[in-house]
Amino acid sequence: MPFDANTGKWVPWNRGKLVGQKAPLKPQEVWAIRVRLEIAEKRRDLALFNLAIDSKLRGWDLVSLRVADVRTGGEIRSRSKVLQSKTGNPVQFEISKQTRASISAWCEAKDLRPHDWLFPSRKDGSRHISTRQYARLVEDWTSSIGLPRSSYATHSMRRTKATLIYRKTGNLRAVQLLLGHTKIDSTVRYLGVEVEDALTLAESIEL
Repeated sequence: MPFDANTGKWVPWNRGKLVGQKAPLKPQEVWAIRVRLEIAEKRRDLALFNLAIDSKLRGWDLVSLRVADVRTGGEIRSRSKVLQSKTGNPVQFEISKQTRASISAWCEAKDLRPHDWLFPSRKDGSRHISTRQYARLVEDWTSSIGLPRSSYATHSMRRTKATLIYRKTGNLRAVQLLLGHTKIDSTVRYLGVEVEDALTLAESIEL
């Protein structure tokens, strides 16, 4: 929290900013961002974006992944498991074919080794990219396809696939497991399913 020397007070980080639950991406928006990253040949960003969508991990857990977390030998695994820094509990996630391809291309381009950070800092290879840098990248990705910066953030990446799974299946327990939530109440609040369900029901009624 920054300090304002003029007033002698600490300034809330969210002053003047829109806060609250951030929107998940729609499938067409995911593909639009992918295409832009592919055309621009941004291998790191494409691998990070794809893995963020698949893994549904919180920002810190995503940026602190090592190559060995997703690759065995020379092959990118189709599933992985990591410990969540927030809860200390393990969470599993799938790695789709296109995500495996983008991660493989990124690792090959950077000649990354098993104990290397999967997304090393460009300034200091001994560190991984920061959550702030990840947040800036998300802003760049979403704004590149015309989405408002204030409506999307790193949690949009985490919510995207989880929201789609819930809308297709209605299986809250499955989504809870995929997000690594300890309580299903947290999943309900996180997805905003009560509001979504109410609106869907209202839209189906004609008077």
